[in-house]
Amino acid sequence: MTKADIAKWIHKHVGTSQKDAVTTVDAVLDIMRSTMIKGEHIKISGFGNFMLRDKHERRGRNPQTGDSMPITARRVVTFRASHLLKEKMNDQ
Repeated sequence: MTKADIAKWIHKHVGTSQKDAVTTVDAVLDIMRSTMIKGEHIKISGFGNFMLRDKHERRGRNPQTGDSMPITARRVVTFRASHLLKEKMNDQ
């Protein structure tokens, strides 16, 4: 599902204009993006948690050549589904 698909769903099921639906989706994603940039986690009740995780620098291996190479430190976003979402997914 893409951003456009979400906006179409909102337009169809909520009854807002297509432009308002796109604006709403963009606003929600901007809030989530700025919250994670600040280093905060996002918890959406009944859906799950978006958490930041810092990965340290480590040694990796190039699978084509077998050469050892450094993998730089970075921050990644992880998602953990809520128990309610897991139950609904497993019921169907």
